[in-house]
Amino acid sequence: MSKVTEQVESIIQPVLDDLNFELVEVEYTKEGKDRFLRVSIDKEGGVDLNDCALASEKISEMMDAEDPIQEMYYLDVASPGAERPIKKEKDFQNAVSKPVFVSLYAPIEGGKEWLGILKEVTSETITMEVKEKSKTKQVEIPRNKIAKARHAVML
Repeated sequence: MSKVTEQVESIIQPVLDDLNFELVEVEYTKEGKDRFLRVSIDKEGGVDLNDCALASEKISEMMDAEDPIQEMYYLDVASPGAERPIKKEKDFQNAVSKPVFVSLYAPIEGGKEWLGILKEVTSETITMEVKEKSKTKQVEIPRNKIAKARHAVML
């Protein structure tokens, strides 16, 4: 996580707590000549357009008061969607027995990307059930090798 996203998180977390929204992710990116501050929020039962608009208004007020970002950027507040990132311990625990996609820093059993059902989560590893051709197998992945994890939509 970058210093900017950490600062933004600390500024906006109290606002989102007051609104009973969960902060899922903060991302600060450059696309072409434009910069974007993307904030993903959620709540029990999911967020709608009105929730995003309210959160955007409140976040904008807080960022105007103490913005760590010097250049101009666009603020984008949205739901994390069906393929929500899995970052926090709670996210991993909630994803057990659901389809997930994991990309790794280094290959395990010959693969750097795994798609399957999350079966178990410990402080050190996750265990996934994956399909290889017509067989199903279990893959144990050290958590320190995970670059990114997200929920997956499997057909």
